[in-house]
Amino acid sequence: MTEIDMKGNPFFLDEEGENWVLDTWKNMSLEQKCGQVFCPMGFNGEEETLKHFTQDIQVGGLMYRADSAENIQDIYRKLQAFSNIPLLLAANTEAGGDGLAYEGTSFGKPMAVAATDDPENGYRMGYTACKEGAALGLNWSFAPIVDINYDFHNPITNVRTFGSDPKKVLDFALEYMKGADECGVAVAIKHFPGDGVDERDQHILTSVNSFSTEKWDETYGYVYGNLIKKGAKTVMVGHIAQPAYVKALNPQATREEMLRPASLSKELLTGLLRGKLGFNGLISTDATPMVGFTAAMKRSEAIVQAINAGCDMILFNKSLEEDFGYLLAGAKTRNLSMDRLDEAVLRILATKASLGLHKKKAEGTLVPEKEALEIVGCEKHKSWAKKVADQAITLVRDEQELLPISPKKYKRVYLNVIQKDLDPENAFVQSWKEKFEQEGFQVTVRDRRVSISMEDFVNPAGMTPEKGKLMHEMYRSVEEMKQDYDLYVYICNMENASNNTTLRLNWNVCFGLGDDAPWFAPEIPALMISTAYPFHLFDAPMVKTYINTYSGNPEFIQAAMDKIMGRSEFTGVSPADPLCGKNYI
Repeated sequence: MTEIDMKGNPFFLDEEGENWVLDTWKNMSLEQKCGQVFCPMGFNGEEETLKHFTQDIQVGGLMYRADSAENIQDIYRKLQAFSNIPLLLAANTEAGGDGLAYEGTSFGKPMAVAATDDPENGYRMGYTACKEGAALGLNWSFAPIVDINYDFHNPITNVRTFGSDPKKVLDFALEYMKGADECGVAVAIKHFPGDGVDERDQHILTSVNSFSTEKWDETYGYVYGNLIKKGAKTVMVGHIAQPAYVKALNPQATREEMLRPASLSKELLTGLLRGKLGFNGLISTDATPMVGFTAAMKRSEAIVQAINAGCDMILFNKSLEEDFGYLLAGAKTRNLSMDRLDEAVLRILATKASLGLHKKKAEGTLVPEKEALEIVGCEKHKSWAKKVADQAITLVRDEQELLPISPKKYKRVYLNVIQKDLDPENAFVQSWKEKFEQEGFQVTVRDRRVSISMEDFVNPAGMTPEKGKLMHEMYRSVEEMKQDYDLYVYICNMENASNNTTLRLNWNVCFGLGDDAPWFAPEIPALMISTAYPFHLFDAPMVKTYINTYSGNPEFIQAAMDKIMGRSEFTGVSPADPLCGKNYI
């Protein structure tokens, strides 16, 4: 078994803490050791389910999605009470306390925070997310995200990153980690070996970090290496291949091994992360139901291989009972290295001891009292978030000198909100409509549910009144159009989410007639505001006034309105290239 330095970085255990780890480990059965490496997703608070997790399987941790603060705290209290060994309780607190509690502060996406160009906001982000989470019983934050936004096509990174500059990513991640540390919460820097190079999403295939070893060292290696030196307790490993380093560490590696996800790669986990980067803490997989993991090999083999390769904890399951059975069977047949299993368990226990969970368990303080919930969504944290919204919003360009706007000059506004929900009565659409109307504009909202098809051209008499109106808009004269509208406003709300293949703009077009595409840009002023994906100029270069807000939260909507009306200055600095490397846009 590999010797673990529990007194060194990132554990820094005293003798009492180390003794607790060793004593606990020595008294664990094989079944308990196998259970300890699992961190499933929690879906409800039924006591029978919670006891199954903690007493039948005896998992080492759990992760919950957001619910009411009171519900989560109650669930976490029960979980810790039912478990003999204190649990790591995690959440995706990437962008505020709302990652675990509905009432939590929504601080803004990482790219918004980076756009403020003030790392202090990275600290406030980490502190807010983890202080509010800790009030519920959180002790493990699946953040900060330290992916680097190199390929603007990537549908999952973009605003979830601190941008495309490794130094900026590191600066803000270090500050997030500082805030988390002050709250007694472990970070999970993710997604090793680094997302953002491939335009594809690891949720639906094994994606590839295609950098050379030299370039990886200068970018992702620079970020991970420095965070590790500063005491990052855990690393979350993605289902992302890094063929150059696999080949460098194992010249005999096959093509299959070079394209194996890092979560299953001994070269990347034991050779690069443990060896070259010297990481001594806990390594967790990313969610193993992702296709990037499941498609790599048979699951019965993959669960065992993840531990053998160097992972300490397996995140989420297709079936917890099945995965537990696979691991236990692997241990009994010796396909699973017992040394590796013991090493994983010791690192999990050492992480818990480094957070003082064994002491809190003895004191009965693993989950705070109900009064602690007062910090969740408090005014101090909300004021920080509001300041970020004001500082982050970025005016990418205003080549037509449109701003500030006013109802005196542009009374009649045509509002086109582009998002997955096409309903013009959607709350997000209506919030923008109301904001413009409150400023004195007359607003017409584009109904994106309506489009013209070939059938409509063949049988125009059979068109609905809505389609007839749209047909008239498409074929009327330019001069007539100008008489109806003074300003076209696009709000693009193409939010990143797992299992997307693209976030590109899709216009309603028919025979090249444009429909809702900005074909009219030379005729009528057009303003585009992106509340999510910051690279829409790639698809709309004809728009001369373009703003990135990085978030569609109410604070950001109001801040954007204040800026386009001229009540507030634009101060945001783009953390990534909004021209997508195409300077001619």
